Amino acid sequence: MRRNRNAKIVATIGPASASREQIRTLFEAGVDVFRLNFSHGSHEDHAERHQFIRDLEKTSGRPIGILQDLQGPKIRVGTLRDDGIDIVAGQTVRFVREGDAGDAQSIPLPHGEVFNAILPGHHMMIDDGRLRVEVTGLANDAIEARVITGGRVTNRKGVNLPDTVLNLSPLTDKDRLDLEFGKKIGVDYVALSFVQRPSDVIEGRSLIGEGVGLLSKIEKPSAFEKIADIVALSDAIMVARGDLGVEIPPEEVPGRQKELIRLCRLAGKPVIIATQMLDSMVSAPAPTRAEASDVATAIYEGADAVMLSAESAAGQYPVEAVAMMDRIITRTEQHEAYASIIKALEPDIDPSAQHAVSAAAAFVAENINAKAIVAFTSSGTTAVRIARERPDVPVIGITPHVEVARRLSLLWGVHSVRSADVVSYDEMVSEAVVHARQDGFAQTHDQIVVVSGVPFGIPGSTNNLRVAVV
Repeated sequence: MRRNRNAKIVATIGPASASREQIRTLFEAGVDVFRLNFSHGSHEDHAERHQFIRDLEKTSGRPIGILQDLQGPKIRVGTLRDDGIDIVAGQTVRFVREGDAGDAQSIPLPHGEVFNAILPGHHMMIDDGRLRVEVTGLANDAIEARVITGGRVTNRKGVNLPDTVLNLSPLTDKDRLDLEFGKKIGVDYVALSFVQRPSDVIEGRSLIGEGVGLLSKIEKPSAFEKIADIVALSDAIMVARGDLGVEIPPEEVPGRQKELIRLCRLAGKPVIIATQMLDSMVSAPAPTRAEASDVATAIYEGADAVMLSAESAAGQYPVEAVAMMDRIITRTEQHEAYASIIKALEPDIDPSAQHAVSAAAAFVAENINAKAIVAFTSSGTTAVRIARERPDVPVIGITPHVEVARRLSLLWGVHSVRSADVVSYDEMVSEAVVHARQDGFAQTHDQIVVVSGVPFGIPGSTNNLRVAVV
């Protein structure tokens, strides 16, 4: 099975899509990577869904990526008497670490790290930004604030702190347990929530290890202060527009999205655009025109993948949402303006043989009308370098390691294949021809471009380019 598009689809599994049959149907409709959201569900639930995906992988013969999305720390108000209180604009309210709940002078906020870091002038957003207050003073383990946008504060509602950098690990005790479980069952990427600084990624890497891809979710404004370092330390990036859109003004989100896609492409790191892409399809069989345009914009900007959350996890039309996203991507990439927009960003070629050979492969393939670029890769890096060029030609990434093949399922334009390791030059060419023909990329007498490293099996040794005839 091959996709007739370059950008990939990530879909979240939830109550609407958790059965073996539904997962197969979603895959056939276009899902490349499945997301397990550890904010919900038990370990038993996730283990069962993981097994369904791995069984599907065996029967389909295609590597399928699995993304474990950790919940991360959540700042919430405590439990309120009578389940909530009403606050109005201009009113002064008071948040306390401990004490009785019940009125505007004793809203519980059981997070000592907030009291240690917040300052007058900082803003607090409650319930996804529906309510907003500005801190006016700090006293006696209390935060005093003026209400800017009022409403009803109810139990356990989330609090966003756009101006405050918290001395808080991105991994809670729950996350650490979930991470160990994810590594045990064998996930391909782990998504870190609440990344604020490069040290958060370093901490995450120390726990995740090297055998699993680390994906940083960008949802805090403070992350942009050192964003180049965060991208460099990560294996992939997610633009988590939900929380990000609460913490920064909505009008800034499109520019930040474009900035992150550009930065990730230059760095050769896959980037996912997430949150509310086809949100109306949670309850409707078709998206709004604005949502279709939103997906297309991400594709025109060069995103590696777009993601469905509630649409596939809890919506009434999960399969239709995937099929619609597949059609939007395919049609966008077929538009006459697409190639010129994608090519407008030309990444600089690093002064190394590996980058030069990868860039040359894209150039040669396009100019001889090759049907595919076949990249033999041990670590996945060769395929990443070629995909970074955004060639007009499909890329077949061949690796002997199933874990690498699964991670490549997230990468723009790459059709990943697990195959036995090659040990000779002739075997490499023969294997490339077999897969190009077998997977429907080329026919007899077509040309393909083959890229590899010699000697074989050494990560990062890309130094060989060959034009072969099928």
